[in-house]
Amino acid sequence: MTEQPSKTETAEDEPQRTLTPEAQRALAEAEARRKAYREAEARLPKEIGGGGGKEPGRYGDWEVKGLTSDF
Repeated sequence: MTEQPSKTETAEDEPQRTLTPEAQRALAEAEARRKAYREAEARLPKEIGGGGGKEPGRYGDWEVKGLTSDF
């Protein structure tokens, strides 16, 4: 029986793909949006006694006393 190469071995054997200028621009724009979001989130006042974690309205669920609901 022949051994299958692991994913890391096959990834190293494949040549590195070059991205199109459009793809590079899209990745740069996405990183800029993530950076702006993190900076805006850091400027928000810290919640005292809150549930912690990410904003539930953004991620589509809410937890109160261990019960989770989607909205």
